[in-house]
Amino acid sequence: MGNPLRTAQDRRLPRIPEPCALVIFGVTGDLSRKKLIPAVYDLANRGLLPPGFVVVGFARADWGEGDFETLAYNAAKKGARTPWREDVWRQLSSQFQFVPGSFDDDADFDKLSETLDQLRERNGIQGNTAFYFSIPPAAFPLVLNQLNRTGLADNAKSGGWRRVVVEKPFGNDLETAIALNQLVDEVFNPDDVYRIDHYLGKETVQNILALRFANSLFEPVWNSKYVDSVQITMAEDVGIGTRAAFYDASGAARDVLQNHLLQLLAMVGMEEPTSFDPLEVRAEKLKVLKAISLPADIASGSVRGQYLPGWVAGERAVGYLEEKNIPADSTTETYVAVRLGIQNRRWAGVPFYVRVGKRMPRRVTEIAILFKRAPHLPFDPADVEMLGHNQLVVRVQPDEGVVLKFGSKVPGTAMEVRDIAMDFQYGEAFTESSPEAYERLVLDVLIGDRTLFPDAAEVEQSWRVIDPLEAAWAGVKPEPYRSGEWGPRAADELLEREGRAWRRA
Repeated sequence: MGNPLRTAQDRRLPRIPEPCALVIFGVTGDLSRKKLIPAVYDLANRGLLPPGFVVVGFARADWGEGDFETLAYNAAKKGARTPWREDVWRQLSSQFQFVPGSFDDDADFDKLSETLDQLRERNGIQGNTAFYFSIPPAAFPLVLNQLNRTGLADNAKSGGWRRVVVEKPFGNDLETAIALNQLVDEVFNPDDVYRIDHYLGKETVQNILALRFANSLFEPVWNSKYVDSVQITMAEDVGIGTRAAFYDASGAARDVLQNHLLQLLAMVGMEEPTSFDPLEVRAEKLKVLKAISLPADIASGSVRGQYLPGWVAGERAVGYLEEKNIPADSTTETYVAVRLGIQNRRWAGVPFYVRVGKRMPRRVTEIAILFKRAPHLPFDPADVEMLGHNQLVVRVQPDEGVVLKFGSKVPGTAMEVRDIAMDFQYGEAFTESSPEAYERLVLDVLIGDRTLFPDAAEVEQSWRVIDPLEAAWAGVKPEPYRSGEWGPRAADELLEREGRAWRRA
């Protein structure tokens, strides 16, 4: 029975899940160590986990219970966002369980089932369990079939809810995404599937919706009558790190454009939902994804690049072909820029320029709305030489915030007008630091809030955008660019042909 003194609108009490377990497959991997375990600690430190909450780690058999405890402690302490408190960690880790095993061993999954049955009684979790796939995509079908065989995915059999969290990439193209969606939906109830895109867990991404729909200032000009163009940039200053095998098989478009950047585009372009019910929000995003139009000539409307040796932040950087385990003749792209459109009444004629790249001069993800120039300027042309487009820039990372650029008179005797910026930064405006994306998303999974998780239709529609690009690029060598540059020269020419330029990020 719920608290009769509390209403659904009462924001004073935090959202806390029911007693439950989180099973992490691949718990010894990079994602778990760097993101998931620290996120669980931070949630515990903020008092947002229920009594009896337990983490069950599942990984290869050469790891032991003691090894797992050491790994989890080091990972949490290194990655924690909130202050470290030994008493919080002792309480949390006392409920950790480790099940050594292999994904193809039936006995190991039987042991996992027995462990969860024991926890139902000991911890009072009532069968409530979320399964997190922190594993390579190739292992998804294997684990799903094991969960199906053992009945671990069955809500009725467990006596509680069973949910699954699947990391990107969700498929490698439309065909594989459809097959994976069908398999997941056969094993789990479709409403219990959480396809995670960690970008949607970032405060600044969620603030796009608040910026648009909580204010009367922006929405009236959020359309083709006033907007000249939109630029979405995700630049990384690092290379591929230890992801050579995965990255060379995927490339920038499949790795980032298909998910992160198309989701950002959908949130910028969507209509106002009737409510913030998950189904309503995702329905509006899906409409945008279905309305995306590709360049009439993909060869001239898109650019692929691959980084050469160079200098980034004062340090020597090797080229992509010199990276460890990359074939010397690889044609995989590390940079993509493409001109997209949205074929609806709000956005008809407005180009959406999307770019992503590695080994850029600095790390930045931002969305820039560039507005049309005033229809008439009563100033002398010399007085407005330094005046550009009005801009609204949402900085997703780093230096999270919003910048509004507009023209202002320069102090003095002449009427000289130039751009100035009003700058809102999260770190300065709010006393509480923003939670990490995984912190928010793990909590949403345990609560059962699917608002920030793309559904199967969104994933498949995104592949319908990417697959024609990949087909057009097949056999085409990417344009070279030096590490430390903002991509190939052809990317600048892509905008110059239309009288525009990339915003200096």
